[in-house]
Amino acid sequence: MTENLKIMFTPEFFGAILLPALIGGIAVTICSSLLGVTLVLKRYSMIGDGLSHIGYGALSVAAVMNLAPLKVALPVVIVAAFILLRLSENSKLNGDSAIALFSTTALSIGIIVSSKAGITNGVSHYLFGSILAMSKSDVILSVCLAVAVIAVYILLYNRIFSVTFDENFAKATGVNAGIYNMIFAVLTAITVVLGMMMMGSLLISSLIVIPTLTAMKLCKSFKGVVIASGTVSVVCFVIGIFISLLFNTAPGASVVIVNVAVYCISTLTESVLKRSGKA
Repeated sequence: MTENLKIMFTPEFFGAILLPALIGGIAVTICSSLLGVTLVLKRYSMIGDGLSHIGYGALSVAAVMNLAPLKVALPVVIVAAFILLRLSENSKLNGDSAIALFSTTALSIGIIVSSKAGITNGVSHYLFGSILAMSKSDVILSVCLAVAVIAVYILLYNRIFSVTFDENFAKATGVNAGIYNMIFAVLTAITVVLGMMMMGSLLISSLIVIPTLTAMKLCKSFKGVVIASGTVSVVCFVIGIFISLLFNTAPGASVVIVNVAVYCISTLTESVLKRSGKA
């Protein structure tokens, strides 16, 4: 562990690998946690998991056809996000059922295509993530996305609040809820695709759901939950990355375990406070 700590802060490792990973990772966690508040409260929390599996299928096909992964995955996942949100709102097919149908189909296609082409190892990092291998362009795109998401929540806070809690009321007051759902769909799709490179398609949904659940234990107002979710997500991410480097564990899984631990602590604390209040 001492040797890992020394390597971690060498100029070569810190400047070339760790710093870009921290910047890009923090940007993606901010995006996923803020968007997660709206998605969880609107009961679309599993859409991140579904989109990540669809993204894996698209990335596998892109790898087989020697195409740029992001150029293929982004439009596919954005279209899928629109379809899933539309089905959840207007279709007889239950939202969770639609997500399960689309995600398992896409994941199966990705596995079959990659295995037949003999590139299973080449696309496996999309399943499990490779945050320490984030490129400069990935980091720049992540930061730009984080700025866009933060700007949306600051500038459109009141309308996001109304659309999140009561979409029918928002429509009655003149808010075009469809446009805001489209914005969420696009931002969520981009976040999921970038998050897949960092956390992997199997774990990216955890960044959307768990920080929000923790924040809801700590705060009662919408603004408080949004701020707490972003803060918890960033802190857990940084702790998880350093734990993974110190103990040679998978970065994505380490971040998730830290998030789960914080959620458990917040749940236990809430329970103790409630009991002491009753006493």
